[in-house]
Amino acid sequence: MKSAMATVNAYSEQSRDGDTSMKKHVLAVLAYVAATFITQATSHFVINADHYAALTYLRKDPIFPLGFLSMLIQGSIFSYLYMRTSAARRSLLEAVKFSWLVGGALVSYIALAEAAKYSVPAVVPWIAVEAGAGFVQFTFYGILLGFIHRERKLSSALSHSTAIQ
Repeated sequence: MKSAMATVNAYSEQSRDGDTSMKKHVLAVLAYVAATFITQATSHFVINADHYAALTYLRKDPIFPLGFLSMLIQGSIFSYLYMRTSAARRSLLEAVKFSWLVGGALVSYIALAEAAKYSVPAVVPWIAVEAGAGFVQFTFYGILLGFIHRERKLSSALSHSTAIQ
């Protein structure tokens, strides 16, 4: 009978871990969407509105669903990668470092390659605006990611003591 109970407890713990992982994944994706939308909307429409108004190749009316879909895809990929690193079980700083790492891939393209390919009004201000907004965005995302994946020592201790009983 004890063996059967141990199996049930192990299955229950695995199920709970799976539920927790999926919850953290969904929260991490939503955190990415929030960090991206808040940072980039503030940059595009408030702080750097003149910078973006000077660009002749931007749509007058952006297609927001495509941007939102892009954020969902990126957030899903970043969450997937983060959950498979040892950083996912570390500190807030480790989450921010991870976010800066993946953000570096996106921001380097936006800040540097777009300035090289497109006729931006001024290259140096373009790089400064895009790199600055990207740094804020991925710092914000890293902080949110760190809070989502933080260890809950008290709740872990309580669930462990309950399982022992």
